[in-house]
Amino acid sequence: MTIILASTSPRRRELLALLGVPFDVKSPIFEERLVADRLAVEQVRFFARGKAQSVASQEPEAIVLGSDTVIEVDHDMIGKPVDLADARAMLRRLAGRDHHVHTAVAVVCSARVIDTVALSTTVVRMKPFDELAHERYLKTGESLGKAGAYSIQGVGGNLIDSIDGDFTTVVGLPLRLVAQLLLQVGVNVPINLDELYAMKPYANWARFSV
Repeated sequence: MTIILASTSPRRRELLALLGVPFDVKSPIFEERLVADRLAVEQVRFFARGKAQSVASQEPEAIVLGSDTVIEVDHDMIGKPVDLADARAMLRRLAGRDHHVHTAVAVVCSARVIDTVALSTTVVRMKPFDELAHERYLKTGESLGKAGAYSIQGVGGNLIDSIDGDFTTVVGLPLRLVAQLLLQVGVNVPINLDELYAMKPYANWARFSV
């Protein structure tokens, strides 16, 4: 049974590898376009499914995983910044308050008529606004290409006060949810999840107690 991760994200590849399940990686052909009147939880499910389906159409026998992450604050969706000015505005808006990180995971197999999408949400509290810290962070270039303009597993972890939920959801691939979905379609996951979550073997994971 072939498992394919429909993703261009190195972070999702690294996280999935922690489950000990052999998999291939293929870039999805899917345009992510935010729809203003669509709820964040609907939008992220749509993106995850679209990514998985785009690869499953080319690999009908494979179990294809697709995932997407969006940030929600004040009922608004926040995606990836288009430039540093946009990233600066995002960080200012998130500073000193809670926001929700939604990550959806889709499992699709055309041959077996499998098309499932599930959602994991983590609440993240960012530290109060600190212009110097934000400007230093923006100069690293890490904020570009990241939902909400920060990377919790990178230098951006210094901007985060706390989380309530699964750390791997914030990084972009909730491993407990992925393992559950794989088991549902008959894929054995050899890793003990409780031990994995106790070890926290990923950058900055151990900094957050949840």
